[in-house]
Amino acid sequence: MKDVYILGIESSCDETSVSIVKNGTEEIATVIASQIDIHKDFGGVVPEIASRQHVKNVTMVLEECMEKANMTMEDIDAIAITYGPGLIGSLLIGLETAKTLSFVHNKPLIPVHHIAGHIYANSLVKEMKFPLLAVVVSGGHTELIEMKKHYDFNKLGGTLDDAIGECYDKVARVIGLEYPGGPKIDKLAKEGKDTYKLPVPLQDDSYNFSFSGLKSAVINLAHNEEQRGNKIRKADLATSFQKVAVESIIIKVRKAIIDKNIKNMILAGGVAANKGLREAMTNLAKELNVDLTIPDMKYCTDNATMIAAAGYYAYLDGRRADMNLNSVSQCELK
Repeated sequence: MKDVYILGIESSCDETSVSIVKNGTEEIATVIASQIDIHKDFGGVVPEIASRQHVKNVTMVLEECMEKANMTMEDIDAIAITYGPGLIGSLLIGLETAKTLSFVHNKPLIPVHHIAGHIYANSLVKEMKFPLLAVVVSGGHTELIEMKKHYDFNKLGGTLDDAIGECYDKVARVIGLEYPGGPKIDKLAKEGKDTYKLPVPLQDDSYNFSFSGLKSAVINLAHNEEQRGNKIRKADLATSFQKVAVESIIIKVRKAIIDKNIKNMILAGGVAANKGLREAMTNLAKELNVDLTIPDMKYCTDNATMIAAAGYYAYLDGRRADMNLNSVSQCELK
C-alpha cells in the first residue's frame, strides 16, 4: 500500500503549528510557534493578539516544516485542518492557509475536530485498539468518549460547567501563580501536603463532570483565610486541589470501565500532561487490567502532529471538505 503523507495545520488557540505525518503514525516533521510569553502578561490568551500572531507566524512555520521534512507540496497527499472548536479568529488564519494550499496544489482538504486531534495523538505512540474509552481532559473539554472503531465517537458524558483545565488555571490565578497555571499547580502539588478540606464534586451515577463547585470552594477558602489574616499555603492548597480534581476524574472513569467492560483506554488533551493524573490513570489501569495509552508530553499540548494523525484516519474514512468549509468556535465531536 502506498504511503500517505498528511500535512496538518493547527491554530485553534495560541500555537501556530504545521506538521507532516506518514500513515497516521510516524511524525516526519513538526514546527510550533508558541505565544505563551506574549500572553503571560495578560494572565491568559487574548484572542485578538493571538490572531495577529498567527498571521505573522503561519507562512514562516509552514516553510520551516517543509524544509525540515525535505519535502515539497507534491509529496503531500492531503491537507488536514483544525476547523473547530477554538478561538474563531485564530481558527480562521489556519483554515484560510489550508484552503489556499488545497486550491493551489489541488490537494484534498480534510476537516479535523480539535478533540479528534487530541485523541489521535495516541496513534503516534502505538496502534489504537478498539473498543476503547477516550478520557479527554483539556482547557475547554472534559469528556468520556467511547470508540468502537476509527472515527466513531460516542460521548458517554462531559462537564456540565467548567472543564478541568479551565478550573486549574482559575485556581492557579486565585493563589497567585502566573499563566499558564495548570502545570504550576501540578508541580506545586508534589511539594505540599493535603491539609485543606475540599469537596469532591458530582458524585452521582452519571458519566458527567462538574468543576465549578470545586473552583468556588477554592475561591471561598482563599477569601476566608485572607479575612482571618491567614496566609495561604500555596503548595498545600495545590496538593489538596489536585487530589480532589484527579479523584473526580478517576471516579467517573472507573465507573465507565466497569459498566462498559472496557479493556483499552487512552488519555487525551492538554491536561494529559498532568503528572498527577497520569499516575492515577496508570494505577487505575493496572488495578482494572486495562491497556492504557498516554501521549508523549510533546503531543499533549496543541500541535499539528495530532491534527495530521487524525487527518489520516479521516482521509481513509472518506471525509473531505470544499472551499465552503468554515471555522466554528463550538462544535460536537462526530
